[in-house]
Amino acid sequence: MTEILSGQDLIDAGMPQGKWFGKALAAANAVLESGGSPGDALEAARTFAPPPALKLHAAHSMPLHLNIEAETPDEAANVEAVTRSMAELMRTPVIRAGAIMPDACPAGPSGTIPVGGVAVSEAIHPGMHSADISCSMAISVFPGVAPAALLDAVHAVTHFGPGGRPRGQQIRPAKEVFERFEANPLLRDLTSAAIEHFGTQGDGNHFAYVGTLKSSGETALVTHHGSRSPGARLYSKGMKIAEGVRKTLSPETLPQNAWIPADTREGDEYWDALQTIREWTKGNHMLIHDLTAEKLAAKLSDRFWNEHNFVFRRSDGLFYHGKGATPAFDNWADDATDLTLIPLNMAEPVLIVRGKNAAHGLGFSPHGAGRNFSRTQHRRMQAGRSDVDIFAEETKGIDARFFSGVTDISELPSAYKNAASMRRQIEHFGLAEIVDEVVPYGCIMAGDWEVNAPWRKKKEMRAQQRQQSES
Repeated sequence: MTEILSGQDLIDAGMPQGKWFGKALAAANAVLESGGSPGDALEAARTFAPPPALKLHAAHSMPLHLNIEAETPDEAANVEAVTRSMAELMRTPVIRAGAIMPDACPAGPSGTIPVGGVAVSEAIHPGMHSADISCSMAISVFPGVAPAALLDAVHAVTHFGPGGRPRGQQIRPAKEVFERFEANPLLRDLTSAAIEHFGTQGDGNHFAYVGTLKSSGETALVTHHGSRSPGARLYSKGMKIAEGVRKTLSPETLPQNAWIPADTREGDEYWDALQTIREWTKGNHMLIHDLTAEKLAAKLSDRFWNEHNFVFRRSDGLFYHGKGATPAFDNWADDATDLTLIPLNMAEPVLIVRGKNAAHGLGFSPHGAGRNFSRTQHRRMQAGRSDVDIFAEETKGIDARFFSGVTDISELPSAYKNAASMRRQIEHFGLAEIVDEVVPYGCIMAGDWEVNAPWRKKKEMRAQQRQQSES
């Protein structure tokens, strides 16, 4: 009778138990059935074993470049938190280098890439581009159009807040982009979301900003948003894939830093999906700009765009993750120009810059002004002042609007780092050259839409009903 190997035999041979045992035992017992020795069978089984777990890098063994200076005690605390978090991230086994931009601020538990962080890796880390894949900036110049008319026009055609456009107002993405959704296994179930959210800008710090070019006085529209629901759902799928890899290859790695290996089927599919989401997001910007031009029957003289929350593969084969960091190296994308956009806050100019590919910035520049405090902390610091008073003081001289009709004070200028400081540090660290500015006229943001959210209204109604029944 032919001997049969069991899972216990593999364990006794020093193999770590796992799901791979099924295939390993089938191969081992096939060797025995064909007349092979037990030793040959165990060797056949061993070929299915996962590789040894990768160890974390020793602390501070990977290069980390700090392009940030604290000018106040609050900023010092912020820099300390950001540096501590990046130092922990740098221990991830596939990470090769990191950098911190002047606008950096913590995001999540320590060890999470901060906003304003750059990480270079052998692999793709979904957690390092986050749910807002391809969060980006776009500018179109509208010669001869009055800023007030342009702001009114974009207000009429854009959509801020949760969800997508209502039925009857939905717009289908370009045919070639839609076909890429249908062809990718990670995206083909997101086609409905790709239609519903096309032509929307979301919430948070996303905006439609109108101003005039400092160099020429021409009116310009600048938009800021990411990939909405399609990107968020791809991110969730990517994190699930990466977590499976982490548990097998490096259980010591923090879950938020899990990775998808390059040049594997999963890696290729995810990389292709990222490029498709990028094209969808670019198209989303251009759609809003084109609808605005159509509303005004106006012509555009110039436009360009750049993402600042993405991952780029450079000629060295490594993946450069910019989490709230603007690419500043040449030819960062097929459609790259030599100019990129850095916003500061709604009352400050949007900077038009030329990147310097600084080695200590790993080829990136800042993406904005960043925060020293969380939204909750900032609101707490405004205690004793009404939202009306805060809004009036901080938006003096500009036409600031909130799409929901409710002011979100956590998006007003005081919520962000000092704009002058950001400009000084961009110059001091040689991260980019400021070549022009869009001087603010007005800005539209989502506002605090949750105040009137249906779930909140239902909760308030239930509370009122309970009070009435108890009285």
